[in-house]
Order: sequence, then C-alpha cells, then structure tokens
Amino acid sequence: MTAVGIRCDAGAITGVGHLVRCVALAEELLARDVEVRFLGDLGGVEWATAQLTRRGLPCDPPPAGPDDLVATAGRLGLDALVIDSYTLPPAHSVAVRESGRTVLAIVDGDFRGQTADIYVDQNLDSVITTPGVLGLAGLDYALLRSAVRQLRPLAPPAHGAARTPKVVAFFGGTDAYRAAPQVAALLAATAVPFDAVVIGATAELRAELSAIPAGPHGRFEVIAPTDDLPKLLAGADLAVSASGTSTWELLCLGLPAALVWVVDNQILGYERMMARGYAAGLGQLGHFGPDAVTTLRTLLTDPELRTSLAAKGWAAVDGHGTARVCDALLGLVKARSPR
Repeated sequence: MTAVGIRCDAGAITGVGHLVRCVALAEELLARDVEVRFLGDLGGVEWATAQLTRRGLPCDPPPAGPDDLVATAGRLGLDALVIDSYTLPPAHSVAVRESGRTVLAIVDGDFRGQTADIYVDQNLDSVITTPGVLGLAGLDYALLRSAVRQLRPLAPPAHGAARTPKVVAFFGGTDAYRAAPQVAALLAATAVPFDAVVIGATAELRAELSAIPAGPHGRFEVIAPTDDLPKLLAGADLAVSASGTSTWELLCLGLPAALVWVVDNQILGYERMMARGYAAGLGQLGHFGPDAVTTLRTLLTDPELRTSLAAKGWAAVDGHGTARVCDALLGLVKARSPR
C-alpha cells in the first residue's frame, strides 16, 4: 500500500487553513486506499484535532530536524511527503527528496525556499514556471473538503427577494485577529433585514458577539465552530469571511461573498478576487470605512447582484482540484516505484 505523510501545523495564531486543505487532500488519498499520516503540531486547537480524529487520521509530533524527518519517513514507510508550512526550514524538504521520496509542496505564491517535485499553488491566477518540476497552479487545483464538494449545486443559485437574506459570517477555526465582532457591527450598521449566523471561535468571542445588537431589522445567532459549516453555507444567501483558503469553498458552492483581508498574505488574493469580480470587498480588517457598510447593504438588498456573483464564482471552481492533485502525486510515486 502506498503511504503518504503530511507535514503541516495549526495554531491559535497561525490558524487552521493549512490543515483544512491538507485534510481535503487526505480524504481523497484515503478514498484511493492510500495510507495517510500527519506529522505536525496542532497547537492545542480542539477543532483542528477533531478534524483528524473524526477521519481516523493519525498525527505524530513534528520531527525536530531534517534527519529526524527522514528517519520518521523511513520508520513509517512513507513513499511521499506533502509539506504545507510557512515556517518549516527548507532543509527538511531537501533531506526528504535526497532520501528518494517524492515531495509535494503546497504554496501560496512564495515557495519559501521549499524544494519539491510538485508544487501546488491553488490561488487565483497563480503561475508556476520553475523548470524541472511539476507546477499545478490556479483554481483548477483548489483543495476542497468532500463535505463542500458534495454540496456543490448543479447550477449556480438564483437569488430572489422573497425572503430575508441568510448570512453566514466566519473567520477560520481561531479568528486570531477578532474579525467576527467587527463584521457583526458592520452588518448591524446596514439597518436592513438579515438573518445571520456568526461563528465565534472562542467562548470570549461568543460572549462579545452576543452583546452586539443586530439593528432594527437584523438577527444574530452566535455559534461555536462547527463541522456543519458547509451545510450552513449551502443554505445561505451571503457569506462574510476572510480572503483566505475558505474563499475557494464559497466559489465552488456558488455562494456570494463579502471578503475582508485580515493579514498581509491575503492581500494579493483579495485584489485578484476584486479584479475578477468574483466577490465584493470590504477592505482591510480594522480599517473599514463607510463603503464597507454600503457594500453590505447593497448585497443584502440586491438579489440580482448576488445572483451575478454566484454565477461567476460557481463557474470558477469546479470542485475537482483535489482529485487532480492526487492524480499527479500518485502518478509520480508510481512512476518512481520499483517495477
């Protein structure tokens, strides 16, 4: 049986984006009878740990150095290693490749010195031109969880004015920069009808959110992070979220979105989304202006605009990216295996 290791971390500050896309890849590998093992530090984030436990995915502590990583790969019988990290020293990927194992690196523009046989950059309009490697770039390679892919509609949703718009606002599994309360305040300031589910990543955030009035015509339901998020999104009229890895899930579902850029590595993706007209933009977290409230009010009151955004997003991400990446990885592993 082919065995693949996945080296990624999660944490209260780093978030869970790396883990979520690696879980998506792991699901597809498991479906192909590949043994998958995570190597990483999940930072004590209970939701992150639950994602692996629920899927029966074992997780070992991260090896301390390059030699330890190679030794662990040998002990576990790994044929390939997937790396998804902004902080892992490049010497780790070099050592694993030199041991004869296939390395796939998931990147976001900057390779950060990682050496790999396959690079995957799932970001909008990304390009990989490095000679001698396989570059899988663009939304055709978006790594989406099965729970999202299964809910993709057969056609982009059409929006009408018959019901109060349902909104889902979420900012990852940790919301380290406390975006949810700021966005809830923006929604309340629209002073138009909405029915919003707002996800508070911590008990402290949920308490703060519960104290925010929803305005004269709005309603807030504050909940903890949930595995039912894809179902909530599939039934919504609008999502408000950070311009991160979850953006591709929203596009695949054909869900109109208002995006915020929270950290600097989201700026490029945010700008590309705005340029393509795939979502509406609220600007930088902590620096919202009056236009942010106007944008939200327009989205909530203009079903034709939401229908247009739904159609563009749905056409941009077809949900088959995870399978394409697995095809490439397993194809290279098979080509290198002894006959």
